[in-house]
Amino acid sequence: MNASLPDVPEVRVVGLPLLTSGFDLVERLDLAMHLKVHGPLEPIAGERLATLAEQISLRGRGGAGFPFAKKLRAVAEAAIRRGVRPVVVVNGSEDEPACRKDTVLINRAPHLILDGALLAAEALGARTLVIGVTRDSTEASMQSALAERGLGNRRGSTLRARVQRNPVRMVTGESSALVRSADGGPPLPPGRKVRTSDSGVGGAPTLLSNAETFAQLAVAARIGPDRYRRTGLHDEPGTVLLTLSGAVARPMVIEVPTGVPLRYVLQLAGAPPLPQGVLTGGYHGKWLDAVTSHDAVVSRASLEACGGALGAGAVLPIGPGTCPLGESLRVAHWLAAESSGQCGPCYLGLPAAARGLADVLDGGGPTALEALREVTRAVKRRGACKHPDGSAAFLESTIAAFTDDLAAHVLGDGCGRPVAGVLPLHDESPRGGASSGRRLAVDWTLCQGHGLCADIVPELIQLGPDGFPAVAEAAVPRYSEARAQRAVRRCPALALRVEEDQTAATAPPTALPMLPRGRVRRALGSGRQ
Repeated sequence: MNASLPDVPEVRVVGLPLLTSGFDLVERLDLAMHLKVHGPLEPIAGERLATLAEQISLRGRGGAGFPFAKKLRAVAEAAIRRGVRPVVVVNGSEDEPACRKDTVLINRAPHLILDGALLAAEALGARTLVIGVTRDSTEASMQSALAERGLGNRRGSTLRARVQRNPVRMVTGESSALVRSADGGPPLPPGRKVRTSDSGVGGAPTLLSNAETFAQLAVAARIGPDRYRRTGLHDEPGTVLLTLSGAVARPMVIEVPTGVPLRYVLQLAGAPPLPQGVLTGGYHGKWLDAVTSHDAVVSRASLEACGGALGAGAVLPIGPGTCPLGESLRVAHWLAAESSGQCGPCYLGLPAAARGLADVLDGGGPTALEALREVTRAVKRRGACKHPDGSAAFLESTIAAFTDDLAAHVLGDGCGRPVAGVLPLHDESPRGGASSGRRLAVDWTLCQGHGLCADIVPELIQLGPDGFPAVAEAAVPRYSEARAQRAVRRCPALALRVEEDQTAATAPPTALPMLPRGRVRRALGSGRQ
């Protein structure tokens, strides 16, 4: 069973280090050691900086992979057109349980990130810098780095820099959620599509990219595009940071040149020689089967051509001794719980998709499988942010990658393998996490089947074919607390209650029993146990 990853796991490098230079000397590069290792950095004019980013084919390393030069120019043009000062935002919100690369950089090389952010701020004429973080360790490291440079949020300063602390939630890393929190609002997507390059923090054009992207920019500015391009592939030069976890002997963050075979990286982490599959890109990523992963190389283009994704740089193999569908079900439940509860495709669709995958594993047959496919199609491209899309892509990839296991569950009695919990999840609900620690329970001696509860909290309670709730109790996420209390107050039979969830404090969070053979088949939404 794979425990939750530490903030700073083991760090390794293949070839010569760029981002991880100096990691073999000290645990954290303060400003003095940073300058000894990397040397000083001179400012670069705006167009020259954009040209540099083009020459090294720099793309965002947070998942979307948007060209950095295009984003830089868009912010500059919007600022000139509107006559306002732009803002630079570093997204260090890395809240997925399988990702640690940005967290490692912030904890061990914060000044490399600041170098890139300050280069961009100087080139754009920005006077505000915001660094978004979600962990105690990253907040402390970045606050110390700003203090070492004499930067702060003081009025009258040439550059006002501050750290924005948000809760550990999957959606807080979404760009619009980070911008909204920087303006003093809740760290949730606003639900409207506005490009940050047009209107971001304070309504000003905002250059927002993740921590590794700014660090890569700082490295290239020091060594120049020609030297930078000597490492890695011609069309994707440089190195990438990957987080290796799952069924590995040594979870780690590793810096590798693009073009390195994926199988070699897996071997370094002690993955099984013949994994059942490899999840690439994290929990919004896609699965590769064993044969495909053997032929893939570490690059955005190669992984996409193979049906995978570089995404946020997480790579998670699973071995032959666990049920891949059961492992994915654990992640599907976590993704559903990470909803911000703002739009139907997220707070209704994702729990329905998780229940659909559970129905497939419980022997629901072809009907359950088709219902699962319908639900995942329904949530795509309709959410307030990209969380529903990424979660749906993960589920679609799961049922496409493990066809033999899927057939065993749909047409037979299942694969018979246990669910070992090798895909890391948080050990407990972190500060500000999605769980409220409460459960909504049904008292069957009082319930009369009025059905009001299913109308008020459809994400928690669905009615069975007999008109009564299909579940006896359901965990209440934070976004559903108010609706759950309203359902309790409005129940005509007084059959509902909200109570503390005692099992959350005592049960191992990642332990799941072996999926039994001979299960009773039930279709999605049938309500029959």
